[in-house]
Amino acid sequence: MENSQKVLQKTKQLKDKVERYNALQGSWEDTLVLIDLANEENDESMLTEVKDAVEGVEEECEKMTLETLLSGHYDKNNAIITLHAGAGGTEAQDWCEMLLRMYQMYAQKSGYTVSTLDMLPGDDAGVKSATIMISGVNAYGYLKAEKGVHRLVRISPFDASGRRHTSFASIEVMPEIADDVEINIRTEDIKVDTYRASGAGGQHINKTDSAVRITHIPTGVVVACQTQRSQHQNREYAMRMLKAKLAEIAEQQQKEKIEDIKGVQKEIAWGSQIRSYVFHPYTMVKDHRTSYEVGNIQAVMDGDLEGFINAYLKAASLGQLQK
Repeated sequence: MENSQKVLQKTKQLKDKVERYNALQGSWEDTLVLIDLANEENDESMLTEVKDAVEGVEEECEKMTLETLLSGHYDKNNAIITLHAGAGGTEAQDWCEMLLRMYQMYAQKSGYTVSTLDMLPGDDAGVKSATIMISGVNAYGYLKAEKGVHRLVRISPFDASGRRHTSFASIEVMPEIADDVEINIRTEDIKVDTYRASGAGGQHINKTDSAVRITHIPTGVVVACQTQRSQHQNREYAMRMLKAKLAEIAEQQQKEKIEDIKGVQKEIAWGSQIRSYVFHPYTMVKDHRTSYEVGNIQAVMDGDLEGFINAYLKAASLGQLQK
């Protein structure tokens, strides 16, 4: 039964690719006809329509081309994203929450769904850490570009003197692993702790020890989930997160180095950032691995990440990522 479902799923994916290619070819041919018609009639009023059609074809062509770069074993899977605020208290925790919103907005614009797996609120504002799952085809393939330390420069809203502050947050991105993938997790290798879920919520969330934290003793990997209604559900999600991290370690054949699964996690501080977000004295977002930059920082914070992701995938495929 499982094998037949896999075959049907693979067949549907291939069918969807063929249909998208045929639709793109049809759009290209229609656009050529529109251009010829505008030229024949010398009708300048059709210019806007022609430009929109050309841009639509170019955008879809670019998107389909990028999908060919998603050749990783888990690229088609859902993505599990964990955010950690760096040192700096409220300022860093606010930055962590801003990034959380950014990824939620990106998911919404991309047609993905978002579910919260774990959340540790900040002391006064923001969040200290959070784990979310972004579900949809190729979510991990695209979002793996976000692994690393993200740096913020701005006038702090929490500083009465109006001084400029620099804050950091780290992002881990993992693929969700299907239940039928063999990952050997021995019972004696894990430590399971239960605790009371934090944050605002109804009667249940504050009165029972439903939250679950699992530690994988050999690697030191720690995962947690507190957002589901029961301890059983939280344990199930936490095990899925642990399985994802261990699968990535196994694929990279460096099981002793948890840093590999978390991406570039040397230190959440100067010199280790993959991207800088500058609000003051000018506005710019720059990715230091690809040199891709954008001046419209608000659009980026509202989830417009395609340019950065596309630049990363292209540079990675050509071996041109800067360290």
